Amino acid sequence: MAPLPLSVFIIVKNEVDRIGATIAAVRELADDIVVVDSGSTDGTQALATSLGARVIHNDWPGYGRQKRFAEGQCRHDWVFNLDADEVVPADLAEQIRAVFADGEPAHAAWSIAIAEIFPGETRPHPWAYVLTPVRIYRRDRSTYSTSPVHDRVVLGPGVTVGRIKGRIHHFSVRSLGDQLDKLNRYSDQQADDLDARGVTIPAWRLYVELPGNFLKAYFGRRHFVRGAYGFLTAMNYAISRHLRVAKHYERRVTTPRRPG
Repeated sequence: MAPLPLSVFIIVKNEVDRIGATIAAVRELADDIVVVDSGSTDGTQALATSLGARVIHNDWPGYGRQKRFAEGQCRHDWVFNLDADEVVPADLAEQIRAVFADGEPAHAAWSIAIAEIFPGETRPHPWAYVLTPVRIYRRDRSTYSTSPVHDRVVLGPGVTVGRIKGRIHHFSVRSLGDQLDKLNRYSDQQADDLDARGVTIPAWRLYVELPGNFLKAYFGRRHFVRGAYGFLTAMNYAISRHLRVAKHYERRVTTPRRPG
């Protein structure tokens, strides 16, 4: 089956254990797979190259900026963003092909549901919470935000969004410890972003951020359907959101004030 006029781009750092499945799932879907690496030391670059991807190094500038850089390296106007821990199942690949079956798609941007698969699971839980961001779009009409922490597609004037059925499989959790390490690092970047934008979060949020976000994840995002593991991942999420506010507060009270 011929590949689509579509480029797939993936930003990575030290993803040798996961990126193989990501690339393998789209090799027949697209003839241009771009991997932008920010300094892997585990062999990610060699594996991606061996699977047919073009690997390009770019020092880490933040999530949105890295994705904007990556989309700029693509050969096709139509681009598909995947993360290194995401896999396109066969049914979703067929639905993407159907969008292009009659030539130019009806919309210039398409959203796709993303569902997590936790360790010990082989497929997403049928009641799993999903996000539905834009992942396929014309890069000459829309582009990624330059935000260092919020990686979302900013739609151009008049761009309408279609919805592709099916779900991307998101293997986001290597282990609870690895997840917490990643969320801790991300909370540093979030605190940096708050400082850069001049945002001040009131101190009372320190007392409600952890329990409030546990409830948000456990019930609102339906982690409760995953049993004990869902409880633990909801706790990790809540801790990370608490750390964002705690680090922001700590910087405010420990940074010396300039004399008036």
